[in-house]
Amino acid sequence: MFEAGELRLVLLMLMQAQARHGYDLIREIEDRTGGHYAPSPGIIYPTLAMLEDLGHIESQPSSGGAKRLFGLTTAGDAHLGERRAEAEAAIARLDVVRAEISPVDAGPVRRAMLNLTAALDIRLAGSQDQQTLFAAASLIDDAARKIERL
Repeated sequence: MFEAGELRLVLLMLMQAQARHGYDLIREIEDRTGGHYAPSPGIIYPTLAMLEDLGHIESQPSSGGAKRLFGLTTAGDAHLGERRAEAEAAIARLDVVRAEISPVDAGPVRRAMLNLTAALDIRLAGSQDQQTLFAAASLIDDAARKIERL
């Protein structure tokens, strides 16, 4: 999704208006892509640590418990200013992904798919019964055929 160094710039840009938690940054990127891309905590938190080591951000006290808020430092704001065009292009690319891939709000479909996954996990957990597996597969195949005909 990002070229080398672009994620750092995107994070700086997202933190410019206000300090944010790591998961807030993940959700913001996911929202900007219409749910099609969300960086993992394993990507975000090391990047935040790097930005903190570089002196571009600093931890701030949080009023909501153990979550750490991160905000731009003067050095981070200056760095972002030097590379603003690159940061804006990366942010714009996220918005393009949303527009091209999600011309409509697919939220209800995603919710239904998550419900299906949860129901299958619960119903088939530890199941050794082949008949149950075949019946579940048949129902899913039927649903897929009906959706194809919409």
